[in-house]
Amino acid sequence: MERPSRAQVTARIIVLGLILVGVVYPFVSVLSTSLATQQDVDAGGGMVFLPLHPSLEAYASIFQGGVITRALLISLGITLVGTFVSLVVTIGLAYGLSRPVIWGKPLLMLALLSLLFQPGIIPSYLVVKQLGLLNSYASLILPVALNAFNLVVMRQFFLEIPHELVDSAKIDGASELRILWSVVLPLSGAVVAVIALLYAVFYWNAFFQALLYLSDSSMWPLQLVLRQYVIQGSPLPGVTAYSAPGGAPPPTQSIQMAVVVVATIPILLVYPLLQRYFTKGVLTGAIKG
Repeated sequence: MERPSRAQVTARIIVLGLILVGVVYPFVSVLSTSLATQQDVDAGGGMVFLPLHPSLEAYASIFQGGVITRALLISLGITLVGTFVSLVVTIGLAYGLSRPVIWGKPLLMLALLSLLFQPGIIPSYLVVKQLGLLNSYASLILPVALNAFNLVVMRQFFLEIPHELVDSAKIDGASELRILWSVVLPLSGAVVAVIALLYAVFYWNAFFQALLYLSDSSMWPLQLVLRQYVIQGSPLPGVTAYSAPGGAPPPTQSIQMAVVVVATIPILLVYPLLQRYFTKGVLTGAIKG
């Protein structure tokens, strides 16, 4: 392959730089606005890039009422439990469909049909109601525990594992569950990490199911609280009443952006933590044959 010319390298640097600015600037602006005072917000016209008087009063305000803290813990619990349940269901079903079983193809076609025909809001609500899951956290996990796309990706990865490894384990007397746990999963670290990340992001960002199935506002996850407060402007109990001693309450824009930062930071921290698992999974799954 020919080495790129200086003009091509310069063009790539410019394009990547523009993309980087487009990605970083909104987040920096949101973070700066969350730290801004009323004077900074007024000077910046609502959004601030560099606050001249940074303050943490907005964060103290949103945690003062307890609504954000409770919603944050609820979102963390739903994300952890939901990701675990989805991984167990997806791994088990994908491994079963990767084996030569009679019922494999009909069950796979049934899963693929769910990608083409999505259930409507009313049928989904009626099913959840009939199962007695309304106003419970199970309604946010069980109806969406399996994603057909993730199932197909994981099944295809399992199919690419050499059959000689599975056959040798069977000769040694290993059961299917033992083969899955001791042979298949150690070779599938990369795909498991990717699917886990996809499920975690989905559960963390989901708010529509909570809006449909949870009538008790004290059970709302963080994303629904964020939507109600930032987008629809609904007040948060205990937030607007707080102010620093001898000072005025923080501006509404700072409080809104503080909620956005709190809802964004946890999922951003997951990516660098899983990066080493991606690398480890790729190296472990590199099979010479």
